[in-house]
Amino acid sequence: MRDEALAFHANGKPGKLEVRATKPLTTARELSLAYSPGVAEPCLEIEKSPDRAYDYTAKGNMVAVISNGTAVLGLGNLGALAAKPVMEGKAVLFKRFADIDSIDLEIDTEDVDEFVDCVRFLGKSWGGINLEDIRAPECFIIEQRLRETMDIPVFHDDQHGTAIIAAAGFINALHLTDRDIKDTQIVINGAGAAGVACAELLKGMGVPAGSVIVCDTRGVIYTGREIGMNQWKSAHANDTKCRTLAEAIAGADVFFGLSKKGAVTADMVKSMAAQPIIFAMANPDPEISPEEVATIRGDAIMATGRSDYPNQVNNVLGFPYIFRGALDVRASTINDSMKIAAAEAIAELAREDVPDEVAAAYSARRLRYGPAYIIPAPFDPRLITSVPIAVAKAAIASGVAQKPFDDEPSYRRQLGVRLDPTASSVQMIQDEVRAHPVRMVFAEGEEEQVIRAAVQWRGLGLGTPILIGRESRILETISGMGLSGPESLEIHNASLSKQNRVYTDFLYERQQRNGFLYRDCQRLVNQDRNIFAACMVAMDHADAMVTGLTRSYYVALKEIQRVLEPRPSERMFGLSMVIAGSRTVFIADTTVHELPTPAELADIACQTAAKARSMGHEPRVALLSNSNFGNPRWEQADRIRDAVQELDSRKVDFEYDGEIAADVALDPELLELYPFCRLSGPANVLIMPALHSANISAKLLKEIGRTTVIGPLLMGLSKPAQIVPMGSTVSAIINQAAFAAHEAIRHRAALRLQGPKRGARRKSA
Repeated sequence: MRDEALAFHANGKPGKLEVRATKPLTTARELSLAYSPGVAEPCLEIEKSPDRAYDYTAKGNMVAVISNGTAVLGLGNLGALAAKPVMEGKAVLFKRFADIDSIDLEIDTEDVDEFVDCVRFLGKSWGGINLEDIRAPECFIIEQRLRETMDIPVFHDDQHGTAIIAAAGFINALHLTDRDIKDTQIVINGAGAAGVACAELLKGMGVPAGSVIVCDTRGVIYTGREIGMNQWKSAHANDTKCRTLAEAIAGADVFFGLSKKGAVTADMVKSMAAQPIIFAMANPDPEISPEEVATIRGDAIMATGRSDYPNQVNNVLGFPYIFRGALDVRASTINDSMKIAAAEAIAELAREDVPDEVAAAYSARRLRYGPAYIIPAPFDPRLITSVPIAVAKAAIASGVAQKPFDDEPSYRRQLGVRLDPTASSVQMIQDEVRAHPVRMVFAEGEEEQVIRAAVQWRGLGLGTPILIGRESRILETISGMGLSGPESLEIHNASLSKQNRVYTDFLYERQQRNGFLYRDCQRLVNQDRNIFAACMVAMDHADAMVTGLTRSYYVALKEIQRVLEPRPSERMFGLSMVIAGSRTVFIADTTVHELPTPAELADIACQTAAKARSMGHEPRVALLSNSNFGNPRWEQADRIRDAVQELDSRKVDFEYDGEIAADVALDPELLELYPFCRLSGPANVLIMPALHSANISAKLLKEIGRTTVIGPLLMGLSKPAQIVPMGSTVSAIINQAAFAAHEAIRHRAALRLQGPKRGARRKSA
């Protein structure tokens, strides 16, 4: 992990952030508008009315992530400069999850007055401030003074972020155990920033002050205690006779741990009330593990701060969306009403039906609201529309919103288009694979990039990586790379495998009428790693395969096709996903059909629309040409028109039209020139008229556009196989493998539905 993390941060442009212009600067006229003399006009307008800064600058969508590095993660006081990677990471999360631009500022002082003055004097630059990794009690003083002197939201996420997500889980845990918040006894272990914030928020939600006992390293914070106290601890002193955590937790309904590993013992858990609620949130290791609790109390509801257990208390569920709502109504602060509204919105989301794309985020079964699912998955795409609206409405109701919205449905739509769901879907595909691990064959197993991908595949918990190659060569490469744990990798040497006879028989049966002799098939199995890997998948000795790093796409495709056939009633084709900012477009066919017939075009359109829908997009399919609806009348466009008629006859369940030019299909203003067009908006599925146009378009967009291209994904095979472009990165290999694994999981599910038919096509040796 250390080497991987360092390489990740150093690769390409160092760090995780860059600045990009939002306006074109390609002509002298544009330059004069962006800077001198045109820039003077917005300056004068802002001088007359400061609020116009939200109209003419990026202020309204800009949050500063600020720290002095005195409490970096769990590492302690590393200083301002060493905190920068964390602050850059926080800025990236703001952009990734809520489309908020962010800049990190590391202030090199531990003096509270200097820190406050620095932030206050720079405060006009941003629409909000996220304080991070500042030790207690200074963090309390800094936040309080900045909130008093500034008219923009100031939010210390280490305090309130943890409290809000924990509160969301707490709401649902109370609901599941049929508890009344006013009769609930709570113990909080840890009186730092997060512990104090949890106590404050729980009381703000209605928990009686006398029902909350807070403990620190010296024991219970009780009325009259003098040792180790400050004003923030004193505010939560309880008039109790308990003096130790063990005494306080006896009979308690709820435990919130924000302390350290091992702080809670088995006896403490045994002493709690029936159906105890235990949130052990210490990182990286909880106060007590879920496994330990499960052996002691079968009736407990458990949450931790870790992603490898159910019910993760993860701040990323909160802060991006809280700021999104606050910025959108220009809130002057983030108050308790907004925090509680965020917690309630997150809690409510966990009670709703889980969409297919996040169904497997926590376990191997479809998620349902219950003890193992009281907090939504961090990559749930519905967070962007549910939490900001709740926060914004609370800001309006509490009188701190300076620009209330009038139309909630319109605001919801605006939030929905801010983020493209594809990136989330890629992660969620990995989550589903993690819940249903697969045996993944990496055919080019001697290559360093492939070995790294296989090691990461294992480390991510996606299943068993299988490397095809010479064991001595692979182990030598692993040793040279300094990687550990080669013994946990499964390695197959194609020429020495005990399955050679089985695979040769299988391949000969497929190819004997295609001019292949038995010895030809034997040679292919022994010497061609793609053939061997495909045979493993075909014979169910593995679930899926990935290849392509060292061979051209079409060489690898030809080899795979010798073993794996197309799925019945489907076409095999290549699908490229092009992601540009908030927009995703699916392009097909980019690899297989040179000049597809109308029937083939219609099949490709149907399969691509289905894939787009599975990735969270409602498909709008454009069958492209160099003409628009007969203008000009090209003979080659007849195939496109015939394909549209073919779709008409099938009565499909998605929008489509053609023949249509690419610019018209993608530009809503041009689309308005054709009011009869069936597309309700810009197309997101482009069906190309020929292979050369599809392939060239996808590669051009990848190389010269500010885009990310995933694929081409190989669609329509009977068993999952994916081919990465030559020279792909480790991440690209893993992503492509994840798509193959995802198909394998769907294939398993289909076979389960077929019941006894499973395995009927397999031949024995």
